[in-house]
Amino acid sequence: MSYRTALTHVLSDVVAPRAELTRAQGVFPRSAVTELGRAGLLGLTVAAELGGGGRGLTEAADVVESAARICPATGAVLQAHYAAVAVVEEYGDPWLRGEIAAGRHLCSLALADGEAGQDPGAPGLGGTPLLAPRGTAEQGGGVVALRARKRQVVAAGEADMYLWSSQPATEREGLSLWAVPAHAPDLFVPARPGRSGPPGSATSTVLADPTFVPAEALLGEDGGGLDILLRTVLPWLMESRAAGDPQVTLAAS
Repeated sequence: MSYRTALTHVLSDVVAPRAELTRAQGVFPRSAVTELGRAGLLGLTVAAELGGGGRGLTEAADVVESAARICPATGAVLQAHYAAVAVVEEYGDPWLRGEIAAGRHLCSLALADGEAGQDPGAPGLGGTPLLAPRGTAEQGGGVVALRARKRQVVAAGEADMYLWSSQPATEREGLSLWAVPAHAPDLFVPARPGRSGPPGSATSTVLADPTFVPAEALLGEDGGGLDILLRTVLPWLMESRAAGDPQVTLAAS
């Protein structure tokens, strides 16, 4: 079955019947995510040898746009997922990539930092720089303590993994990217979603004060995340912009 055929079935049978409930009541489209995973669409861009679809940016953008026409929340969730998976596919370990390929892992982006007391849903915050994160990473042995207040995180509390940015753990310049599992200790998501993002997208704040991850959770080189954001994440977000306004904007200032 082609990805387009699988997508058509999921959109007509699962996404469309629940789209109004998602919009009106702000209910996260969990059933849609589950069926997208079963249909192989969450793993669409993972290498075929790991069980994924082996597809690329063009096909992922097609899925995002098609879903967003029916349910903007589902489109936003897929947009963040595919952008995060693009980094995991290049730098992540085979187990994580296999879980995504099997449709068991939903990923999201935790890139925009907010200050304590700042309303993550307040207007005018879209220009917060993502290329110079305030959040820190402190490494002790094989464990890294991450401290940050991440705002405008799509699927906050619903995703299985966050692509997380921080200042470098050991290098003096640049930024670093981490694969942070949702079950990481002391990772906190408010009970009520923020006001940004399409209704039902569970766009909210994720707080780490701190949360702990193994040093192996680093994606790429310590301090090398800027190049990854510009070369990988930004193109994926921009290509899928037809799904609506991207939930994050890469801005240098």
